[in-house]
Amino acid sequence: MEGGGGHKSGSPIYKRSPDLTKSPMTKSEQLLRIDDHDFTMRPAFGGPPIPVGVDVQVESLDTISEVDMDFTMTLYLRHYWKDERLSFPSTNNQSMTFDSRLVKKIWVPDMFFVHSKRSFIHDTTTDNVMLRVYPDGNVLYSLRVTVTAMCNMDLSRFPLDTQTCSLEIESYAYTDDDLMLYWKKGNESLNTDDRISLSQFLIQKFHTTTKLAFYSSTGWYNRLYIHFTLRRHIFFFLLQTYFPATLMVMLSWVSFWIDRRAVPARVPLGITTVLTMSTIITGVNASMPRVSYIKAVDIYLWVSFVFVFLSVIEYAAVNYLSTVQERKERKLRERLPCTCGIGNPDEMMIDPQITGYGSMDVNTTGNYGMPENGGRQEQILAQVALNDPQIANRVKPSRGYVNIWIDTHAIDKYSRVVFPGAYILFNIIYWSIYS
Repeated sequence: MEGGGGHKSGSPIYKRSPDLTKSPMTKSEQLLRIDDHDFTMRPAFGGPPIPVGVDVQVESLDTISEVDMDFTMTLYLRHYWKDERLSFPSTNNQSMTFDSRLVKKIWVPDMFFVHSKRSFIHDTTTDNVMLRVYPDGNVLYSLRVTVTAMCNMDLSRFPLDTQTCSLEIESYAYTDDDLMLYWKKGNESLNTDDRISLSQFLIQKFHTTTKLAFYSSTGWYNRLYIHFTLRRHIFFFLLQTYFPATLMVMLSWVSFWIDRRAVPARVPLGITTVLTMSTIITGVNASMPRVSYIKAVDIYLWVSFVFVFLSVIEYAAVNYLSTVQERKERKLRERLPCTCGIGNPDEMMIDPQITGYGSMDVNTTGNYGMPENGGRQEQILAQVALNDPQIANRVKPSRGYVNIWIDTHAIDKYSRVVFPGAYILFNIIYWSIYS
């Protein structure tokens, strides 16, 4: 026992070193003395308004919707202010950074987006919120937000338009007597990612402004604006709308070169172009808001539709006049004397002494658009009958018969020039106004 005791008393005694991982540490809440202050009140309550600087980093412009007249933007929103209640002693002047858990225990500006429809703070993998406190009480509060806000668009020049949208930031509770909201570095407070791009728009510029907003029941508030100007890319609409409409109008002109007696060829061509234009107009309007004013694309499509429709009406006029001509032709044949006594009508037509037409005259009569099956012969036979005074007295309206053939042919002939010329003139005026 003694030996055992002697061995025990003679053994060296080692002192265990302290476990630093288990030593009590100063809590950040104790260091910031959060429990010693009432953070439901703004800093310097009762004194002058607290300045809150803001800067924004635009991460992306996600969508621009003409139908809903809104835009969606993802951004980093940063606030800067000084709260002396959060000052703490520090030998190296290093700041302390916290996440969203501390944000709920201190005072932070109550910013909201005016005219916003939806907004949320990203929370993957945790809430995208950062709070940085400096020893002198200066605070940086940053959060990553996606917001969908209203954008009043003027679509009167669509799709050759330029739109300016604004994101508005304002304090919800504090008027300008309590909180002075301002851009921390002016226009330099707004930064954008160089990779931001939109499929339908070219982003021309971003800029900031500051204004006062008045509410009759609560007073004046500082409001910050982020303006961005977008110019729409026209190439997509040229391929999907303008070129097809122009091709349909040009296709309708093909009927002017088709024989007017070819009803099965001209009528389906006209109907097809009219229906195609209706489909194009319906497709464009389906993706647009139901505004009460006329858009630039409406003007182009409806004028093109009128040109296509007029080409159908043109053939209706030609066909009607041709029908009138056939009736007059039948009456003329009934009133003409029998030509059975003429030995060879073909030879008679060629003889200028009998018909009054030379060989060149006979050939040029084809320019009047007479029917190929006997039409030319009947015209010259009518002229022969008119050369006879006795027959001329009996058939007085024959001169009008020839004139009707000339006018009917002239409708198609003039349409070949008038329709393309008028449409080209319309395009020159249209693109000079809207480009």
